[in-house]
Amino acid sequence: MTALARRFRRWYGEGALQLLLLLGSFALAGYAGVRLLSGDGLLVAVWFVGAALVHDLVFVPAYALADRALRAAAGRRERRAAWINFVRVPAFLSGLLLLVWFPLIAGRVERYESATGLPADAFLTRWLVVTAALFAGAALCRVVQVRRARRSDRKERPAEVH
Repeated sequence: MTALARRFRRWYGEGALQLLLLLGSFALAGYAGVRLLSGDGLLVAVWFVGAALVHDLVFVPAYALADRALRAAAGRRERRAAWINFVRVPAFLSGLLLLVWFPLIAGRVERYESATGLPADAFLTRWLVVTAALFAGAALCRVVQVRRARRSDRKERPAEVH
């Protein structure tokens, strides 16, 4: 590594490729926003700043409170807390789907049916089914994990214990 690269990494914290990828993703998001909003640059800027503020002031405290409640319900023991990620992952994915598709799930879109020719009333049912499937899949994975752990515990016992 050259001295310039070491100095850059010390100053930035990562390599130059990571910075280029980050700048490229911001440029792509900005381009998409400008194209989507037909060149209203002020509205794009307000949308980006508003999204960041809502995330930091509303969603992050909500994530933290939900996670703290999950951990309090699980207790301190590691075995009891092993199920937390089996709740976190489907809850995160379900929340992400709700955030992305909220206008259609809430039924607040009048132009959707005329623009696509598809009914907009099925999104709430579909989101609920996907959410139920995510939690059912996580529960199934947890059951498999517990059974494997019990089998390995039985195999590790000495013969006289059986």
